Amino acid sequence: MTSPALVPSSPTEQTVIPSAVVRFAGDSGDGMQVTGDQFTVAAALAKNDLATFPDFPAEIRAPAGTTYGVSGFQIHFASDNVYTPGDAPDVLVAMNPAALKTNLRDLKRGGLLIVNSGAFNAANLKKAGYETNPLEDGSLENYSLLSIDITKNTQNAVKDTGLSNKEANRCKNFWTLGLMFWIYGRPLEPTLKWIEQKYGKRPELVQANTAALKAGHAYGETAEIFQRKRYEVPPAPVEPGVYRNINGNTATALGLVAASRIANRELVLGAYPITPASDVLHELSKYKHFGITTIQAEDEIAAVCAAIGASYAGNLGVTSTSGPGMALKTEAIGLAVAVELPLVVIDIQRGGPSTGLPTKTEQADLLQAVYGRNSEAPVCVVAAATPGDCFYMAIEAVRLAVKYMTPVILLTDGYLANGAEPWKVPNPSDLPKIELRFRTDPNGFHPFLRDETTLARPWAIPGTPGLEHRIGGLEKDYDSGHISYAPENHERMCRVRAAKVAGIARDIPEQTIEVGSERGKLLVLGWGSTYGAIREAVQRCRARGLDVSHAHVRYINPFPRNLGELLRRFDRVLVPELNLGQLVKLIRSEYLVPAESLPKVQGKPFKVEELEDAIRRLLES
Repeated sequence: MTSPALVPSSPTEQTVIPSAVVRFAGDSGDGMQVTGDQFTVAAALAKNDLATFPDFPAEIRAPAGTTYGVSGFQIHFASDNVYTPGDAPDVLVAMNPAALKTNLRDLKRGGLLIVNSGAFNAANLKKAGYETNPLEDGSLENYSLLSIDITKNTQNAVKDTGLSNKEANRCKNFWTLGLMFWIYGRPLEPTLKWIEQKYGKRPELVQANTAALKAGHAYGETAEIFQRKRYEVPPAPVEPGVYRNINGNTATALGLVAASRIANRELVLGAYPITPASDVLHELSKYKHFGITTIQAEDEIAAVCAAIGASYAGNLGVTSTSGPGMALKTEAIGLAVAVELPLVVIDIQRGGPSTGLPTKTEQADLLQAVYGRNSEAPVCVVAAATPGDCFYMAIEAVRLAVKYMTPVILLTDGYLANGAEPWKVPNPSDLPKIELRFRTDPNGFHPFLRDETTLARPWAIPGTPGLEHRIGGLEKDYDSGHISYAPENHERMCRVRAAKVAGIARDIPEQTIEVGSERGKLLVLGWGSTYGAIREAVQRCRARGLDVSHAHVRYINPFPRNLGELLRRFDRVLVPELNLGQLVKLIRSEYLVPAESLPKVQGKPFKVEELEDAIRRLLES
């Protein structure tokens, strides 16, 4: 299909639809993330529920026009509850042949395909691996193709701004955004204001991007596009309150800030930059006025040791990283176990092993979090389920760490870290309490006395009169706190440290059912970022009359105290994971339940239809 002819503006037909899934894809320099972010803001302002999935290239700067350099952004927005970014786009915007090559297979049959024909030259076609031009060879006949020379239209729109051709071409994402705003009836004003704020120091960029945005919108108004149809996605019903779009990394950072304020204690983050965890460091660095100190250390080991030192001094010590960094932090986390200091370790998982897939998501650090230290070194492990849930689980990780004087590992992943959703800003008075208890009485003190209930040792700030003490990685005597090599004492200390972590089960919520009945034929048990896909798949299957329920585990070590009893109420248990079956190993070993694994390790989240198919197969077998 060639570019539509320009015709005089006329009234348009507006079709109301319940939801839409849109994916923007282009070279990493095409501004697809900015385009997606601004389209997300527009959807949020229209009061749609939404979920997003930014998909970054793994290489820092792959050669332009290659499939390795494709950057994508998918958004699912609707007039009802949204749990995932959507399985397949209704609309795919492909800015070059490589973007088309890597994303076309996901587009729904008959879906709208908007292509920048100006990028489909011989060189780019060769880089993407095309032998013929797909815009001309009939291979796209199963889609509603809209071929527009976006590059040329953008250059025409900004030609009076004085920009070079290179800078002018960078405005084509705003031209595309303007067209998409017209298709879905979104106003330009919020993005125009954002352009002014973002590029205010360079008036020529404000002028150019503004002109491009308006030109794309005008193209939609004046061109014959899909019989003059536009689409409206009505607002979703939401509880009254103040909302903001939030991704998992921002939510994690804000949760740590909130925990610091609730506990009335300064927080120190020791971190080394690593994808996809770096944004936690970046975000927390904005909150120095709230008593937050961020340390960009020279390496992962220094980062975690700085956090341990902060805890020793009576502050909230936190370190953030991803899988490779967790491996490097292992010995120091074991030190925190031995000295029994509160430490929060945030592991934002990514594809591995080794460098692996740095920008792709995975859930394969679970066994590393639970077992990945030398000797008997138990720690508490919790996991967030949604981007917004990262806020609350960060607070919970701090609460458990300081109450039980133990390291707590909070697991999120790249999907949660970069994905966004509307988040209701909580009332601070509704947040859980965090009570700190520092030892001040020197009478009978030694550093490994224990609370009778929690088994936590006292938190004594160095310099407190009469509480001078020394701690370290060598084993300590249970009764005196002095160094001890006695065999029986070592076993006693190992057992009490394990009992302390196991006792956390008394202090966490019992496991509940998210969707469905309390007993039945099949329970789908998930953890982490599989939440949305599992929930939607189970809801769809129940709507078809299938006997299936969904439970989601946020506390992994220890498990909720009623989890085993809940699992035994179901004939079968299915565990979908973005790994080769790690939670299912823990479930089988802990409860002797014949849970069945549904693994996926492709660097991508589950699609709802994948889980639906698995549920049907199990219930029909």
